[in-house]
Amino acid sequence: MVQQSGDASLLRRLNSAAILRILRAGDDVTLTELARAAKVSRPTAEAIVEELLAEGWAEECEEELGDRQRGRPARRYRFRAAAKHVVGIGIGGSTIRAMTSDLKGNVVGSRSVGVPREVDAGERMAAVVKLVEESAGELGLRARDLAAVGVGTTGVVDGEGRVVKSVRLRDWTGLELQAELRKAISAPLLVENDMRLAVLAEHWRGVAQECRDVVYLFTGNRLALGLLIDGVPYRGAHAASGELGEQPNGNWSAFGSVISYAMAAEPGELRAPSDMAEFAFERARSGERAAVEAVEQFALKLGEGLVTIVNPLDPEMVVIGGALARGRELLVDPIQAYLDQVCLYPPKVVASELGRESIVVGAVRLALNHADRTLFSVGL
Repeated sequence: MVQQSGDASLLRRLNSAAILRILRAGDDVTLTELARAAKVSRPTAEAIVEELLAEGWAEECEEELGDRQRGRPARRYRFRAAAKHVVGIGIGGSTIRAMTSDLKGNVVGSRSVGVPREVDAGERMAAVVKLVEESAGELGLRARDLAAVGVGTTGVVDGEGRVVKSVRLRDWTGLELQAELRKAISAPLLVENDMRLAVLAEHWRGVAQECRDVVYLFTGNRLALGLLIDGVPYRGAHAASGELGEQPNGNWSAFGSVISYAMAAEPGELRAPSDMAEFAFERARSGERAAVEAVEQFALKLGEGLVTIVNPLDPEMVVIGGALARGRELLVDPIQAYLDQVCLYPPKVVASELGRESIVVGAVRLALNHADRTLFSVGL
């Protein structure tokens, strides 16, 4: 929201922010409804709305033909979501995704670019910058015109957007990612850990919208967690919440049954562990007993790992995300059955429906949160 002149009263700024919040949160409203909700006089509401119209933050709703036939109805106004846009970025090992939305979270564009895993940090960041510029360009904008850019990345990410540690991307450990990207992208820019953004996305647009305490398990070519506590992604004392680190029996011990099955079924075929799991899923769905048993054992191992988190945290829901969420009931049902046996209050286990876009959707929400804070600031 454009700041008013220095001699404008604090009360006026507070009233302006209140009316803008009402417009932002709802559908179209009349001046009378705005005045009542904001607890201001109708002339005050009218003056503020005129300012918001002039600044481009509000717009008058068009009358429908039926309304004109019945006589002049009360003028109605709504928040102009297209006044600004945000871009969310998800940095993966081989793909960088971008998603653009207006200020109400309506997606107006998405794109992605492949980036070889072996490229250095400079090349990967250059690809991010180009993707932001292209996303803005689709709307006839420049990057500096964006309300905010949110970026999700693997690794331990501290409060300053620095990648404290990363084992997946070259030259990523110790990278001042937020500071470096801000040199090339003049819009407000925030960097956050990808798993915290994934669980944020599930809470905003995914299967966990009605939940405030959630465990998100990412399954793919790595295992990781995102924790939502009282509606807020949990960072931890060292911003390392959700990082599983090196497990006592190896990071891939949970995959042992599906790896053994895939290697026995097709001995000469080389696959990544997640690909072996998907191979087992496909055979299990066709009814092959050995594949069914391998998948059930895989799900049980995941459940055994989850229970060490679920019992002390007491979440409402466990979301299975990442590439292997495509296994759906093959994973969900056995994990649910196991947690039902061993948890005092078993959470509901569900598969994510956001797929590969969970991180970039969370990055959009991160950017929108920043845009909202700026929009409703009254300069206190």
